[in-house]
Order: sequence, then structure tokens, then C-alpha cells
Amino acid sequence: MKQLTKIFIIVALAFTGGRLNAQTTSPPRATVTGAFINDQSKPVDYATVTLLRAKDSTVVKGTLTNDAGRYVFDKITEGKYIIKGTSVGYQPAFTAAFDVANGQTNVTAPVLNMATASRSLQGVNVVASKPLIERKLDRTVMNVENSVLAAGNNALEILERAPGVTVDKDDNISLKGKQGVTVMINDKLTYMSAQQLTTYLRSTDGSNIQSIELITNPSSKYDASGNSGIINIKLKKNKMIGTNGSLTVNGAYGKNFRDNTSLTLNHKNGNLNVFATLTRGDINRENVIAIDRRVDSASKSTYFKQQTNMFNKIHYNNYRFGADYATSKKNTLGFVVNGDYTNEYNDNTGITRLGLTPAAADSYQTTIADMKQTYRSFSANINDKYQIDTLGQEISVDADYSKYRNNSDAIYDTYFFRPDGSTQRRPLFIANQTPSTITIWTQKVDYTLPITKTLKFEAGAKFSSVKTDNDLQAQVDSTGTVNSHQFVNDPTRTNRFVYDEKIAAGYINLGKTFAKTSVQLGLRAENTSSTGDLVTYNQVVKRNYLNLFPSLFVNHTLSDKHELGFSYSRRIDRPNYDNLNPFRFYLDQYTYEQGNPFLRPQYTNSFELSYTYNKTINLTLGYSHTTDVSTQVILTDTITKATYQTNLNLNSQDSYNANVNSPFTITKWWTGNINATAFYQKFKSDSLLGGQLNAGKFAYQVRLTQNFLFAGFKAEVSGNYQSSLRYGLFDIKPQYAVDAGVSRSFAQKKLNIKFSVSDIFDTRRNNVSSHYQNVNLDVRQKNETRLARLTLTYNFGNSKIKIRQHQSGADDEKGRVKSGG
Repeated sequence: MKQLTKIFIIVALAFTGGRLNAQTTSPPRATVTGAFINDQSKPVDYATVTLLRAKDSTVVKGTLTNDAGRYVFDKITEGKYIIKGTSVGYQPAFTAAFDVANGQTNVTAPVLNMATASRSLQGVNVVASKPLIERKLDRTVMNVENSVLAAGNNALEILERAPGVTVDKDDNISLKGKQGVTVMINDKLTYMSAQQLTTYLRSTDGSNIQSIELITNPSSKYDASGNSGIINIKLKKNKMIGTNGSLTVNGAYGKNFRDNTSLTLNHKNGNLNVFATLTRGDINRENVIAIDRRVDSASKSTYFKQQTNMFNKIHYNNYRFGADYATSKKNTLGFVVNGDYTNEYNDNTGITRLGLTPAAADSYQTTIADMKQTYRSFSANINDKYQIDTLGQEISVDADYSKYRNNSDAIYDTYFFRPDGSTQRRPLFIANQTPSTITIWTQKVDYTLPITKTLKFEAGAKFSSVKTDNDLQAQVDSTGTVNSHQFVNDPTRTNRFVYDEKIAAGYINLGKTFAKTSVQLGLRAENTSSTGDLVTYNQVVKRNYLNLFPSLFVNHTLSDKHELGFSYSRRIDRPNYDNLNPFRFYLDQYTYEQGNPFLRPQYTNSFELSYTYNKTINLTLGYSHTTDVSTQVILTDTITKATYQTNLNLNSQDSYNANVNSPFTITKWWTGNINATAFYQKFKSDSLLGGQLNAGKFAYQVRLTQNFLFAGFKAEVSGNYQSSLRYGLFDIKPQYAVDAGVSRSFAQKKLNIKFSVSDIFDTRRNNVSSHYQNVNLDVRQKNETRLARLTLTYNFGNSKIKIRQHQSGADDEKGRVKSGG
């Protein structure tokens, strides 16, 4: 109980620290000076200096030595301290403990003698222990690389653990309660539909992820898409010279077995760096979805009780390889190629009971759906980065090409029965094939010019061209017999949809640093030209529009422990490709999903105020206003009695949010992080389904992560809770879960074994209801979320530290991600 009290005291300090400083008289503070020398008694210049509290080794301040090997810390309060020194080529070293007494103004720390490491640095482990959650100027960073729970989980499962991120029953990603998130890989966007993105994230092994960046207010340098911000997934980069790699094997079991194998190879010699990653795996999972709904017509109401058991089997193979080469000290040329080969099988069995009252069924039907889906993708990037001078002036160029080929082959068999089990009428057999191709070309150039040491100018341009071709070939059985199907074309469903989009963009950024304040102003312009062609019905939707997207960032240091920040940006969300596609995708004849080719883009103005205490505790307050907000809705056809899901434009959405994030240290072996988000969202529409929508609700999310070190083991326990919330027409019920894992390294840290269990108590569920106008719907969905995982990772090859590292952008993937269903 005392430890929990300590946690809340730390969080409370974030709100009271500034006020206490204003109301009390600060005690005298001292200046601490010292020096680093090496084995030859020569100064060690530009070494990293860390001031630690002697009692618990917590970090107080950090700095660098000057060219004479000396350093200075000012405004140090009374206490006992230790100085830690680190520098490339030297072993880490510590001074003896020394005191800063009350009333002292100048204190000289003991001279630190740093021992030279071996020339090759072999056998020296340089460990940069980053906190799980970091707050930076314009983003929150979740450091996945050293997390126990990352091993064995895929990228989508790790995203669910990021602060303020939720993934709903349809794999729509939300940030601080808002949908419309743009997902990036290594600072680049990827042109995928929501389904393709979900499949890609599921087949991305967590052991290949370095960090996840949450950027709620991106600068003008980024594409303007994503009303709730950007989630940037950073993949690991090679940091060693020579030839090295790692092999990761993991297996997981819940109700079904899953496995994954990943091989990473790197070779760096001189100016050449070559890398490759091969991944293969299998995912078997079961989901259950139950839907209760009422359909009202002029004369009566019909009640539906439906349950569908879904078994999903995925086999995937991914590859990624590339190289970067420093053609000179100023120029780096690189390329990267990615590919995906995935097969997915779905076996769904559903039963639907229909009646004039909720208690008794007048008839029922069963639907058996067999679906085979294939995903094939290829993407390539070439890039060049030229450093014009030593002052930081540089220019970089990227060119990307991507092609995605997807195909779905489905057969739906529906049988109709009376309450006594006798056949009511002949069965209905339908089939469809939906081949889809997406082709993307993008080119961009970025230029950076430091005008002075405190003034920097950035500019860039980008052009992208996207074409999607979707062909729905639908058939219906003409015989109605089980064993001898004779499928003929169904003209009511057969269709073809071609979407072509071109975006030309340019931006400028100007950043200025003052004594305690930094300011960045930006402006981005994007011209969009799109054509949606519903070929079969000869319906064409054309759009051409130019938009300006300003941005502003201000950061001010009040004192050593207090920082304030403010940001503003305007953003756009163009409709996702699958949301524009008007094809129907069936669960059964009474339940399907359909796109809307007439969706308009939505626009968001977003404001955020941030406060940081002691570089650790972060508080943000945000507000955004979205017009023409595109949201998922459930509609009912009173004639066919079918209920279907689609997207419509509402008038507006107002969103208010507050977030507090704080790491904490209870002892040397017990640390953690607490993250809490509260938000209120309000949706308005003047004429939605013949009524006026004016709905909002307060909601909150809390995540507590704790890390433990004991007897060579590293353990992690994470728990999260999300209250009930309102999104558009949907009321979403509370969600909560607990995850845990433990790891241990062997063979001089070359072999690592990790064991983890996700959703230990099997509590993570997706329950949703919608009651508006003639829509009366309750959905309960339970996915296979409780999984035990065992992961083995073996590192091999040369472990010498890479002497020089450049970031060429060669790890970037393609285009723009549109997440959301």
C-alpha cells in the first residue's frame, strides 16, 4: 500500500510542483564541478557525465565534458551524490560518493579516472537502458526493443499496449479515443486498405520493432492525413560492423497454436551496409460474434438472434532486404525492397433465429461461409542523401514503387428451417471472387538549411499517384441442390470499381531557438485530384481540391524542472480505399458491409498544450474540431430486413482530452510507468437517418506497466482499463486485461529466452450497441486473446560496435497508410 501511495504522490507532484515553487523560499543551491582523465592523465573530452543520487542511483542531471575534460552542474540541492562517466573507447566509471552540504555554493567532485577499453571493444556491453515510455518535443515514444512483452507479439498486438491507443473489434485503430490514425513504418507511409494494413501488422514480428512513436500534432513536413495524428513504427537498424544477425523462434498457444520464425542478417564493411530480414509464420485463431437486433417495419417488428463462430488460419512469408553505401563523406545512396506472401482461410458457421418476439423463434437459418484470401505485395525504395556542408545543410531524395495484389474467393451456403427443424425452403448458395490491385508511385525531396546556429529552414515537395482496381464477380446457384452447384452470374451484385488519386504537395518549415524558447512555423499545401468510377453502373465521382495546412510548435523552459509546450495543426482525412468501394461483403444474407463512393474528406483543427516536470512526468491537454467527420454507422433495410455497416459524413466532432504519463522507481529492481487518458467526444449531425444526432460521453483509459529485475531475470506486468465510451452511433462497453512476461539471457547474452501470457484472465472483449432511430443493435465479440508464448532469440556473428552510423532512410517503406475499417 505504501508503494502505491508513492506512485500517486509522484503523479500529484506534476500538478503541484510549480505552485510549491512559487510559494516557498528555495534553499541555497550549489555548483558542482569536476574533471575526467584517462590512463595517461590526459583529459577525456566530450564524455557523457551523469549526476546520480547515492542512495538509489536515480538520475538528477546530465551533461558533457568540454575539450579540457571538465564539467559543471549548477543549482544542486543538499544531498549525497555520485558522478558516472561514459565515453566511446572507455569503460564506464563512477566516482566515490560525495556530499553537498546545506549552504555550500561550490563543490568539487572527485576526479574520475576512466580506463581505456580494448581496441576492438569486444566483450564490452554498452547498454542504453531507455524507459518504456518517453516524452519528446512533438511525440510520445514507446521503446519496444527491450520490453519482455514485445517478444512473440505481432505489431498489431503491441500497438494495443501503446499509451492512448485502442484497437476495436474490427481492428480500427484509435488514438486518445479518436479514429483516423495514420500508421507509418520508419517515417514513411504505406498505401494499404484497412484489411491489408491489419494483415501486414499481424505478420510483423514484434522482435523486429525498435519503438513506436505517437505524434498527435505532426509538423508540416509530414503528410496532412490523419485527424488524430500519426503512429510511426520504427524497425530495428544495424548498429554493428562486420557480419552478424539473429534468429528468433516463438510459439504461442491459446485455443489454437501459432508460430513465427524470423532471421535477420547484417553486413557492414567500410562504407557498405547490407541487411536482410526473412519472416514466416502461422496464425490460427477463433472468434465468436453474437448479434441481437430488432428491425421495425410499418406493420411489425422482427427480432434477430445471431451467433457466428469464425475460425481464421493465416500463413505468411515476408522478406525485406536492402543496402546503403556512402559514396563519399557527404553522400549516401540506398535502396530497400519489401515483399509479402500471405494466404488466409476463413471458415465461418452462423445460426440466425428470427421471430416476432424476442423470446421465441418462428424460423431459423444456418450459414456456412468458406473464404480463401491471398495477399501479394512488392515494394521498392531508392534514396539519396547529400550533405552539402558541415553546418547541416543537406538534401534527400526518395522514389517509391509499390504493388499489392489481393484476391478473395468465397462461397456462402444458407439453409432455412422451421422451429421444429424441418426444411422451410430451398437453400441459397452464392459465390463471389474479388480480385483487387493497388499500384502506387511516389517521389519526394526534402531540403534542410541551418541559416544560423539558432535558425533553421526546411522545405520539400512530394508527388504520389495511386490507382486501385476492384472487380466483384458474383454468382448464384440456379439449382438449389447441395451436391451439384450450377453457378450463374448475379447481375445485381457483379460490379467493378476503379479509383485513381493523385496528390501534389509542398511544405516549408522555419524553426527558431531563443534562450529558453523554441518556435517552429510550418505550412503545407496539398492538391488532390481523384476519380472514382463504378464501371458497371457508369457512376463517376470526380474531385479536385487544394488545401493549406498550417502548423505551429512552441516550447518554453520555465526552469530546470518545468517545461511548457503548445502545438497547432490542421489536417485532412481522405476516405480509405475500402470505405469508397461500394461492394458488399457478406456475413450472411441479413448482415453485410458496404462502402460508400460518395464519402467526402474530413478536416480537423487540433490544439495541444503540454507540461513536463523534471523531464519525466508529462501532462497534455488537447482539443480538436473535425468537420464532415466520416464515421462508421449501422443501417437497416426495412424491406429486405438486412442490417449493413457503412460509412457516412456527419456534421462535426469535438474532442477534448487530457493525458498524464509518469515513470516511477520504487526500488532499484522495481520500476514502472503509469499512463492515464481522459477524453470527451461529441458528435453532431442535422439529418442522420431522418433525425438529429447530438451525442457525447466522458471516457478514460488507464495503463500501468511494472518492471522487475531479480536473479538475472527481467519481468514485466502490464494492466489496462478502458471505460465505456461513445463513438458516433456506437456505445462501446468497458474493456480491461492483464499481461505478464519474464525473460533471461544466457551464453554471454547471445541467447535470450522469454515467456509471456497475454490477457491472463481472458477478459478482453468487444461489446458494442447502437440504438438510434430505426437502428436497434447489440454486438458481443470475443476474440482469442489469452495466449501463452515462448520465444527464443539467438544472436550470432561479430558484435563490435559500429564506428560511424548514418541514417539514409533506406529502411523506409512506401506511401500512405489509411487505418480504420
